[in-house]
Amino acid sequence: MTRAVLLRALSKNKFVASYGPRSISITNLSRCISTLILAEHESGSIKPQTISTVVAANSLGEDSSISLLLAGSGSSLQEAAAQAASCHPSVSKVLVADSDKFEYPLAEPWAKLVEFVRQQGDYSHILASSSSFGKNLLPRVAALLDVSPITDVVKILGSNQFIRPIYAGNALCTVRYTGAGPCMLTIRSTSFPVTPIIADSESKKATISQIDLTNFKEDSASKSRYVGRSTQDTERPDLGSARVVITGGRALKSVENFKMIEKLAEKLGGAVGATRAAVDAGYVPNDLQVGQTGKIVAPELYMAFGVSGAIQHLAGIKDSKVIVAVNKDADAPIFQVADYGLVGDLFEVIPELLEKLPEKK
Repeated sequence: MTRAVLLRALSKNKFVASYGPRSISITNLSRCISTLILAEHESGSIKPQTISTVVAANSLGEDSSISLLLAGSGSSLQEAAAQAASCHPSVSKVLVADSDKFEYPLAEPWAKLVEFVRQQGDYSHILASSSSFGKNLLPRVAALLDVSPITDVVKILGSNQFIRPIYAGNALCTVRYTGAGPCMLTIRSTSFPVTPIIADSESKKATISQIDLTNFKEDSASKSRYVGRSTQDTERPDLGSARVVITGGRALKSVENFKMIEKLAEKLGGAVGATRAAVDAGYVPNDLQVGQTGKIVAPELYMAFGVSGAIQHLAGIKDSKVIVAVNKDADAPIFQVADYGLVGDLFEVIPELLEKLPEKK
């Protein structure tokens, strides 16, 4: 095209440049990001997976504002709110819903609360961790807001583009969110480690706001009720955030034999895990299950005894720094991902480890 032809085309308005509101860049969108994080707390403390979710929210945009939503009742809620205000410098506001309606973390009242808060705050993103709490709550909130959530996010590429695992972690899928409503994500906390932050001043603390629940209407036709909660009284660290995890499989054969795993975990100061087969056999409760349908872990040391290495289990441990496997079967799939492997009988290996390892101080 010659210069004369180009000038003639431009003079006849063949090429039109739009500067109106129809052209919105991703950069402009990132400046308008406001994120609401559904915080988990227990006994007056914020759970580590919530702080990992805050770390993930920082990847949405440089100038994004982050608010934490806490709900519950009593003094423990206010203690958790005080800790949340200084848990990370990126948090700008802590919203507190203090009511007996939220005494227990049931999905129905919580979902209505999130919808209520979102109407007041008009948040562009709503995040929760990929814990049992987040997986139970976020789909219900998404249904109320008529949006499609994106689950198990392991990497954030921008305000609307994310990476999540598929096919039991054997492949990674890049997902772009194009919906009109808020972008809702569950975050795999092991993919967003928290670096230690030194709080050097009071200015780092976020503001704490009590939510006015005068106009809050709970769903009168709730189909679930709180029955009870069973926990293990133990000094061992939480399975999801432990630095050392000792896992046993179905090869342990009984509840009594599984106590060897517990003793070894106590010596190493680690948490106890189990395969789905061991849980189904009744050796341990299901909250100790590790894998795709259990808890995703990423400890510095992961030791597996009598674990064959089913694909669903490997999906939950692949981010571990060092994996040690002990199994009688030399062809067990877990040896393909293990950093150190020992072909041997666990009933001989574990007692020898218990004998030679020093007592935890």
